[in-house]
Amino acid sequence: MTSIIYLIPISIGLGLCALLGFFWSVHSKQYDNMESDAHRILEAEDKPMSDLQRGALNRMDETS
Repeated sequence: MTSIIYLIPISIGLGLCALLGFFWSVHSKQYDNMESDAHRILEAEDKPMSDLQRGALNRMDETS
């Protein structure tokens, strides 16, 4: 029963920290542009691998 005396303030403090973190993220505009990253992933253009990149990849495969 005495552990409740410690657990209730700790849980309230953690909840307030989470709430303050959420308000900080909204205030610093973390949620302003939710669309561009999703579209950029879907519309990414595949570029062919250059000879330099292909050689580096082959060297990495040989060392493993």
